[in-house]
Amino acid sequence: MDLKTLIRDIPDYPEKGILFRDITTLLKDPVGLAYSIDLLCETVSKVDFDLVVGPESRGFIFGVPVAYNLKKGFIPIRKPGKLPYKTYQQSYNLEYGTNTLEIHQDAILPGQKVILIDDLLATGGTNKAMVDLITKLGGEVVMVVCLIELTSLKGRELLKDIIVETLLQY
Repeated sequence: MDLKTLIRDIPDYPEKGILFRDITTLLKDPVGLAYSIDLLCETVSKVDFDLVVGPESRGFIFGVPVAYNLKKGFIPIRKPGKLPYKTYQQSYNLEYGTNTLEIHQDAILPGQKVILIDDLLATGGTNKAMVDLITKLGGEVVMVVCLIELTSLKGRELLKDIIVETLLQY
């Protein structure tokens, strides 16, 4: 199945000069959605890990079903002010701005191995911020997996010593 046929391109979103890869068209396709989750599960099953971590909101979409299928726990990383317990924050640069992420201070135990799952690897800023948060908690990121990679933005370069897998490259 060619998942790229299920992804809609939207030019000049969220600002002029950006070509946005819209996955909502993939998500509404039951066969495409199931196939993408199956591919993600197959990809992450190559490594030993304890937990799946995903950022709000599209990391939740892909991370939770992977965690469920592989009988692992899921840890959410959210925007500031959304988690109810004590958190650590990490700010980072986006392709078109800046943002901040939070994780509960007790979400990951020292030595736990985690995989990160998200929809997109662009500049790598989001993933690097998540790696930094997980490392602060004593966790070890063993793999970063994304549905889409924008290769020209060289996001892999921020994730030097971590296995990075993506299903689709643009």
